[in-house]
Amino acid sequence: MPIVEYESGAAFPGVIGRTAEESSPAWPAPIRAAEGAPNVLLIVLDDTGFGQLGCYGSPIKTPNLDGIADEGLRYSNMHTTALCSPSRSCIVTGRNHHANGMACITELASGYPGYNGVMPFENGMLSEILLEHGYSTFMVGKWHLTPSNQETAAGPYDRWPLGRGFQRFYGFLGGDTSQWHPDLVYDNHTVEPPKKPEEGYHLSEDLVDKAVSFIADSKQADPQKPFYLHLCFGATHAPHHVGKEWADKYKGVFDDGWDAYREKTFARQKELGVVPADAELSRHDPDVPDWDSQPEAARQLYARMMEVFAGFLEHTDHQVGRLLDFLTTLGELENTLIMVISDNGASAEGGPTGTTNEAQFFNNAQEPLEESLALIDEIGGPKHFNHYPWGWTWAGNTPFRRWKRETYRGGACDPFIVSWPNGIKTRGDVRPQYAHIIDMVPTVLDLLGLEPPATIRGVTQSPFHGVSFAHTLDDPDAETHHHTQYFEMLGHRAIYHDGWRAVCPWPGPSFTEAGTGFGNPISADTLSTLDATGWELYHVAEDFAENHDVAAENRDKLIAMIATWYVEAGKYDVMPIDGSGLARMMAEKPLIALPRDSYTYRPNTQSIPNFAAPKVLNRPHSITAEVEIPEQGAEGVLLSQGTAAGGYSFYVKDGKLRYVHNYVGRQLLEVESEHIVPAGKHALRFEFEPTGPPDPAQGKGAPGRMQLYVDGNLVGNANAALTTPFMFNPGSLTCGANPGSPVTPDYEGPFTFTGTLHSVTLDVSGELIHDHEAELRVHLARQ
Repeated sequence: MPIVEYESGAAFPGVIGRTAEESSPAWPAPIRAAEGAPNVLLIVLDDTGFGQLGCYGSPIKTPNLDGIADEGLRYSNMHTTALCSPSRSCIVTGRNHHANGMACITELASGYPGYNGVMPFENGMLSEILLEHGYSTFMVGKWHLTPSNQETAAGPYDRWPLGRGFQRFYGFLGGDTSQWHPDLVYDNHTVEPPKKPEEGYHLSEDLVDKAVSFIADSKQADPQKPFYLHLCFGATHAPHHVGKEWADKYKGVFDDGWDAYREKTFARQKELGVVPADAELSRHDPDVPDWDSQPEAARQLYARMMEVFAGFLEHTDHQVGRLLDFLTTLGELENTLIMVISDNGASAEGGPTGTTNEAQFFNNAQEPLEESLALIDEIGGPKHFNHYPWGWTWAGNTPFRRWKRETYRGGACDPFIVSWPNGIKTRGDVRPQYAHIIDMVPTVLDLLGLEPPATIRGVTQSPFHGVSFAHTLDDPDAETHHHTQYFEMLGHRAIYHDGWRAVCPWPGPSFTEAGTGFGNPISADTLSTLDATGWELYHVAEDFAENHDVAAENRDKLIAMIATWYVEAGKYDVMPIDGSGLARMMAEKPLIALPRDSYTYRPNTQSIPNFAAPKVLNRPHSITAEVEIPEQGAEGVLLSQGTAAGGYSFYVKDGKLRYVHNYVGRQLLEVESEHIVPAGKHALRFEFEPTGPPDPAQGKGAPGRMQLYVDGNLVGNANAALTTPFMFNPGSLTCGANPGSPVTPDYEGPFTFTGTLHSVTLDVSGELIHDHEAELRVHLARQ
């Protein structure tokens, strides 16, 4: 007897009699995709600029991404928000970033609707839509869309990937992670990488391995079921991590510097047609020195940093190739709709001189050139968290001005590739039509022949803010349907309308011209002044790289553009305008748990993300571990936070109690007990008492007294001349171990405690042991 099926909500079409013999069955129909529905593959690169892919003119080899472009199309006028979480929210929802609550990265959330980092459920995600149309849905890689205070094991999990329509997840929740020692989450729980770097591990390879396995699992069970894979590499965000053999491919390639890179890339872009033939290269950025003005030693260092970046990008492209090869093997590549996008322009977070440890940039603690040079052969390896100098950032965004975080086109115009061999006739062309990443979801649904749902899981859906550009795929002369688009990022504002672009840079067109750096708040008086005199106007239909400010000659148009910006801001929850950066990072934010001064942790539990961990910097605090030491002794970590890039560890080694504070990877401030901790039950305690104020402008946290106690008795004492002022990055806190790259070279991770560790209590109330003997010893030590 054939199986009878019926749709949800329809009347039961079978027969129900007194017995099964007198009855006939029918089954609720499972959700199945339309016959022949294509797979959907969205590949999101991180901090990859307009001029960094081979098919956009770069000397960096990206043959697999170039191959996707050859089989499809490149867009030269695709725009993002200029920052990662905001862009990622647009990519998956088709709504503007402030309307998603994602004015900025989740870590800089503030208490306003457009800024709180809490994506509303009425802005449904592509995963949720395609799930209801019979797709398998996989999220692999960087997420960065969960409120940072919800990234702990306490949840809630409804804004983790599995709560937003993805059936499987493997990747990391935050903004960046080590490629050698990543902070990994599998579905809803943390996991350790399957191998160590010395065994050949790299995150990009691991992500593609998981993507392949997810697809294979689904296809072997149901070959006809299409998949949606959202593949978000950590690359090419810092740290720029890659094996030396990949970086060495580019030895000498960048020795002529960033100015030469721009000239050569720009010429190639014209040959490829990704910039207009009459385009002009943007000006030399005032914040970037001429390459030839730099000392030879600096040029050597900077060239190596760019070689590492190039190897990192080529290595990422190679992983894309592995995935494409697998889809070819399955016979699925021809019927896979592929879109490749970067979340924003190239990143300037390495500062003017680059860094071997990005935490130095965030803590105003840039290392001297000679210290960087001493590490030149290790750059890109597991010991460092490196980032290139912003001269390469500027070059990576050729032909545009500026970079990530700013709404000039260098921050907000990015490479975009689309391919679908079975569905798009055109091959290898460039499309100049204006588009924004909020257009991606409407376009995918348009190509799949699907209507936006009225509700998702009972929640009425808001309309898309983006529009489909599907009509441009096979028609190079088609008009764009996207006529107006606002931009705002950390107070830096812009508005596009029909070939014109107005920009109000904050704090100015460059830091040099502004006389100050990024992250300053904007007062009401300053905003009024900016609106009166701070806007620039570019006719980008004729001035591709925003070179000619025509505001003076087009005052009426500029006023209309500014007014339009405010209209759009009112629609999408952009107000209030906030230019502050570090202040938002450091401001207290609500946690899921109620505020408290005492935090108790236990071993063999999940690590605590940095932004949910207790704030210990620049304040008195104590760490107390309740342990049992067996007769044969014990060793290992009691509590750790951070990595080799910076952090602290409280541990036992060689029988002695020890504590180390790793200052941005450059200095270890240590204290150890005078004697071996005896066998038995003990309360092992560390205390930090500030002895002076922090000097954050100079990259110095509060100096202080570091003391160790066993059962209330002082056993170790030392002074720290400085500590970390702002943050550990990465900064996960772990009880009973130090997973990933160890905070100190004194041990190899994870250095799990081998005795019995009952609990560890971290107290930030300021209540410390007052020990007159200790105070006397401190005074004596200062003589």
